[in-house]
Amino acid sequence: MARRSDHSRDELYDIALEAAANIVEKDGFRALTARNVAEAIGYSPGTLYNLFANLDDMIVHLNGRTLERLDDALRTVEYGGDIEADVFAILDVYLKFLKQHPALWNLLFAHRLPAGVRLPDWYHRKIDDVISVLEVVLTPLFEAGQERQLKQAARVLWAGVHGVISLVYTTRMQTFGDANLTELTENLVSHYLHGLIADLAAGGADSRQ
Repeated sequence: MARRSDHSRDELYDIALEAAANIVEKDGFRALTARNVAEAIGYSPGTLYNLFANLDDMIVHLNGRTLERLDDALRTVEYGGDIEADVFAILDVYLKFLKQHPALWNLLFAHRLPAGVRLPDWYHRKIDDVISVLEVVLTPLFEAGQERQLKQAARVLWAGVHGVISLVYTTRMQTFGDANLTELTENLVSHYLHGLIADLAAGGADSRQ
């Protein structure tokens, strides 16, 4: 393939990630190769390695882009002031995003870096950005000085919801049907919030400071 120079580096970065996302959504993440992405954008595979260190690095950047898209979607939620209802509204947007982009969502958790390779700091910040949406809603439950407990509560809630969704979507357990996903996750959220509120009222969070 002839060398091209039609786009700037930043443009190529965006084009490559968009092509990678399209491949994953159409054919699954196992079809995501440097050759397939290069063919889709009309450049040589070598051009991709000027943008990404290797395929794993490209997947990390693609997952980062997916987190950005999820964060953008979650921030469209309008809060009404009722904590449980607001968390349900966040959950509804999250589930809609998942159902619209199941392959990209799956790639977020299916991809494993080689041993000894760590995710970059910018990637962890994107995860924090997504979870911070829950922190905003849960903030009224906590007093000044309880920031650590607030962050922990948001992460526990997020992890619990992710666990339920993973059972339904990745293990395909017959016990959990897709039709019950909203009911299952709302049940988890409701019980966790009620327990958290009772714990805070009893001074449980203070005792763990």
